[in-house]
Amino acid sequence: MHYRMIPRLGAHASIIGFGGEHMLGRTEADVFRTIDHAIGRGINIFDLFWPQADFRDAISKAFRGRRDSLILQGHIGTVMVGNQYSRSRNVALSRKYFEDFLRRFHTDYVDIGMMHFVDTMADYEEAFESDFIRYVEGLKRDGKVRCIGVSCHTASTAMRMIDTGLIDVLMFSINAAFDVFPKDLTLENAIDNLAFRDVEQYSAVDEDRMKLYRLCEEKGIAITVMKTYGGKLLLFDETSPFGKKLSPAQCIEYALSRPGVVSALIGCKTPEEVDTALHYLDAAPEERDYSQITNSPKYRIHGKCVYCGHCSPCPQGITVADVTKYLDMARDFGEIPATIAGHYWGLSHTAEECISCGQCERRCPFGVKIIDNMKQAKEIFGPHRCTG
Repeated sequence: MHYRMIPRLGAHASIIGFGGEHMLGRTEADVFRTIDHAIGRGINIFDLFWPQADFRDAISKAFRGRRDSLILQGHIGTVMVGNQYSRSRNVALSRKYFEDFLRRFHTDYVDIGMMHFVDTMADYEEAFESDFIRYVEGLKRDGKVRCIGVSCHTASTAMRMIDTGLIDVLMFSINAAFDVFPKDLTLENAIDNLAFRDVEQYSAVDEDRMKLYRLCEEKGIAITVMKTYGGKLLLFDETSPFGKKLSPAQCIEYALSRPGVVSALIGCKTPEEVDTALHYLDAAPEERDYSQITNSPKYRIHGKCVYCGHCSPCPQGITVADVTKYLDMARDFGEIPATIAGHYWGLSHTAEECISCGQCERRCPFGVKIIDNMKQAKEIFGPHRCTG
């Protein structure tokens, strides 16, 4: 297993995490077997949003004696109303189910207190312009949550929440289809109605989404990924918008190559499904390669770097995707923040060393003008000046 730092938590999360939604309704024996297998294979971050008592009790038994080595992403605002799961911003009701979470998981804190499902601007107002956000801030002050998170599917809303300065972790839906999704079709409708295949033309990469990922990296806000497989629709020829399925390894590679991403959370029902996700760790580069999406007649992207790494290896040792990422971040912010410059100059090799040989451009499946980007990076970041 490989691990990445959650900056504001100060802890490392496994790059493949566990989405617990499919544990609902499973027997305690099945839950224990699956969770135990995941932990044994090195998974240490678990997303737990269901409020049902039997779900929490079953997983709690699997965590027994191991809680301190795990990162729990527990949701605030998931409640039961009339024996049905629901989302609420009512403080009293949210408090009841959050305290129930702590009690059933035999813990006095949650690593990431995830404000549940804030997608629209109306959702934002209900969560951030009410007593709900003050309750969540109080949980952090009291040490009951170590980081404040929020789950979201909409880039504009996510950036609005980040602007508040309150968010430490963002749970966001990321996959190759969602990043080029038509803006007039909601993600919820796409998954519920199998609308992936009904879209006549996908757009270019949604720059708002890419800017969001770069913003998170610049600000040290970790992204944990949901919908890595697109509700599993990407895994089948019949439902993939690209005319051909992507493998789990390709989906995971896509998610993990976005800026800011710490962990791809995979919903699993069985140990075998855990192993399917973890095959990514042993997969050869060609197994992880998702560039086949450029062959889809519905997919239109040219000249835009998606940080896939096909440009490597560089004879000068430059990690071209990283240089381009920091260049894009500098473009986003205009005046270059010191953190971005520090990341750029922390690279082993920078654009200053580019010899314009063109090998990277010949490998790029997206037609990116990499040599021009290297020249621009050299101009924007200027000569390296020691600030010590």
